[in-house]
Amino acid sequence: MEGELIEVSKKQYKELEAMCLELWHDAYDGLLGSRQVGYMLEKFQSEKAFEKQMSEENYRYYFIVCGGERAGYCALQPQKDALFLSKLYLAANFRGKNLAGDILQKILSFGKKEGKEKVYLTVNKENARAIRAYEKFGFVRTQSIVTDIGGGYVMDDYVYEYNLKTGE
Repeated sequence: MEGELIEVSKKQYKELEAMCLELWHDAYDGLLGSRQVGYMLEKFQSEKAFEKQMSEENYRYYFIVCGGERAGYCALQPQKDALFLSKLYLAANFRGKNLAGDILQKILSFGKKEGKEKVYLTVNKENARAIRAYEKFGFVRTQSIVTDIGGGYVMDDYVYEYNLKTGE
């Protein structure tokens, strides 16, 4: 299945926020509980957060569109030598159809075009489905991190990298 990345405009922040609400509760309520998910959505995936991330932190958000329908979204943050894949979420009816693989390929191509050495991401240690997908695609686990995000919550993640020079 082939997807397109369509950059999110300021006018679409509210639509993106609504999509995040649905996709995050689907992905994380069973892992983290709805209270932590709600806290994280407000802190990282709200109109206010998008504004700050895009204007001050060099983030770029994209709707993933497939067959004319919004299938999910992703966020990228170009850095000096790397491309940080901050977010990649698909609606349930678009999973298991290799759309994520197609989008990952587009992200790697973007990183190469931008002259980056690697693409890296963080993934919750309990998110087995995402971990399988990233490993299948060729990402390599490089570290384990715990990040205090305030409110009495932490993110307990693995860091995965894909070396754009060697292809692994």
